[in-house]
Amino acid sequence: MTCSVVITTEKTENHFWYLAKDGVSGVASEGLTLDEALANLKEALQLYYEDRPSAPSTPSQNVMFTTMEVSV
Repeated sequence: MTCSVVITTEKTENHFWYLAKDGVSGVASEGLTLDEALANLKEALQLYYEDRPSAPSTPSQNVMFTTMEVSV
């Protein structure tokens, strides 16, 4: 199964966090490194789909990510 993952970052007072979120299921996780965030997301997705016996082996929708410029 292939997932589309959005990575964002957040700086708190003591740490710099990587936040990883699957664009289809909405499952998200975090870590202090990019590798840790992705590993945590992978585990969370495995648990998410394991608990859904009727879940298809691939997502039923396609997700597209893009950027755009907006004048304000």
